Amino acid sequence: MGINTNTWNRIRYTLYQPIYDGIAWVFGDYRKRSLEGLKLHPENEILIPGAGTGLDLEYLTRQKSITAIDITPAMIANLNHRAKKLNLSVDALVMDGSNLEFEDNSFDVVVLHLIVAVIPDPVSCLMEVERVLKPGGKFTIMDKFIAPGKKANLLRLVLNIFSNTLATDLNRDIDELLAETNLIKTSHEKLGSIFWLIQGKKAD
Repeated sequence: MGINTNTWNRIRYTLYQPIYDGIAWVFGDYRKRSLEGLKLHPENEILIPGAGTGLDLEYLTRQKSITAIDITPAMIANLNHRAKKLNLSVDALVMDGSNLEFEDNSFDVVVLHLIVAVIPDPVSCLMEVERVLKPGGKFTIMDKFIAPGKKANLLRLVLNIFSNTLATDLNRDIDELLAETNLIKTSHEKLGSIFWLIQGKKAD
């Protein structure tokens, strides 16, 4: 069995929880850019899988319907605290992002920040995103991927042995993953270094 499992994710992110905000705050500009690109309406029903401690919430203060999930209870506890400080009503749940406990066609928007490169089964995650999105619904992905049409070089392959154990896979190909679904990519933008912003929609 590989090290990247739900059990290992729950353990390592429980350990990281006290310092998570101190590390992940550096992606604030990426989060903001990603969410601004969605051109959200306050009435949009939003789902955030892998929501962590809720660092996206400060960019969603106009929204009236936010559901946030994470596999780690300690992260959800922090998220609830942040939502209260922001005076946001958030339905925060402990849940596996590759096995969503929601009805089909439930959400207008799905926000996937720093989850697709972390979750053990990214294809199942994206298939679940497709299932719970309403027809024409939008998604945004901000994460670490190899460049389109490229393969990971030797250095990246070696670094990934350690990175995938500690936190995240460096070598996933988002186009290959999306090709396993019927989700439609509408934009693909490099944010810097190994980070990419991918946005798209579910077919009408």
